[in-house]
Amino acid sequence: MLVYIHIPFCDSKCSYCAFNSYVDKFHLKATYMQALYQQLTFELQRFGATKKSIETLFIGGGTPSTVSPELYKPIFQLLMPYMQEDAEITSEANPNSATQEWLEGMYTLGVNRISFGVQSFDAEKLKILNRAHTPQMAIDALTNAHKVGYKNLSLDLIYGVAGDTKELLQKDIAQAFTLPINHLSAYALTIEEHTPFEKTPQMAQEQLEHTQWLFKTIQSHGFKQYEISNFGTYYSKHNLGYWQYKDYIGAGAGAVGKYKTTRFYPHTSVENYIDNPLHVSQEELSQEDVRVEKIFLGFRSLVGVATEILTDEETIKASILVEEKKLILKEQKLYNPDYLLADEIALFLTT
Repeated sequence: MLVYIHIPFCDSKCSYCAFNSYVDKFHLKATYMQALYQQLTFELQRFGATKKSIETLFIGGGTPSTVSPELYKPIFQLLMPYMQEDAEITSEANPNSATQEWLEGMYTLGVNRISFGVQSFDAEKLKILNRAHTPQMAIDALTNAHKVGYKNLSLDLIYGVAGDTKELLQKDIAQAFTLPINHLSAYALTIEEHTPFEKTPQMAQEQLEHTQWLFKTIQSHGFKQYEISNFGTYYSKHNLGYWQYKDYIGAGAGAVGKYKTTRFYPHTSVENYIDNPLHVSQEELSQEDVRVEKIFLGFRSLVGVATEILTDEETIKASILVEEKKLILKEQKLYNPDYLLADEIALFLTT
């Protein structure tokens, strides 16, 4: 079982961000964390959590580093008896708010992995994206985290932004690999509804040639690609858990949870969530929904797709792709060697 906790607070709103996050609700932090405690208490029972049944905990957002370790403490006290000995406990963080004090406080609570939203080491690109940190802040934050004792450190980069060049991206990658990371996520800029970039869709300019080059360059540093956007010498157990279709508690405003074939959706409104953290909408997934999702997730990652879940027609199509070396068949599982073709392959099989 996995646990995801959503922190909806941000000190600035990035131009591309469509996540459930707010810059004007900091006064609600304490009551929000109390509501999280209530929901988590309920969900542990709903999911039948037992001692040592939680494999991973991921705190995302929003910006988890805008909330003090002291406010997280009751939640960690609640969850720790359920955590496995070697549980991966990750928190996202922004370089400008992940102070030495915050990093030390979270480490003391039990966090053992930090994922930094860096996006770029180019000052002008950071301004375009409306990031609140400077390149030096990102370098300092990762260096400090390593000194605190975090052995598993990750950073995000964004590519496909208007103005991106191979030279700029090369500098970003080179700088990233001077830092003590064992994981890197690279995301193409996508234009989402209700974001500042919605009015300027030309800001997203992904080029297939650049993307292919970028992925090869990252891998040339010894980081293996284990999902379409993720690379590392360390593979995130939490990420892998999603792609393996494991159950996960989703706590917080705008989070999503899944237990067997049921999805759970808490309130997206922070105020409504605080008022009633146990009000969670449900969606029942059909067996066909589950099957198709497993196909899409499997081809996007090293998890692969078990041949037993394919229909007769899909099996015939898959055999054609194996012959064309678009898929690899190994021990009754199909693997996709080129994640950039993942959705295209999944659609070819399922439609």
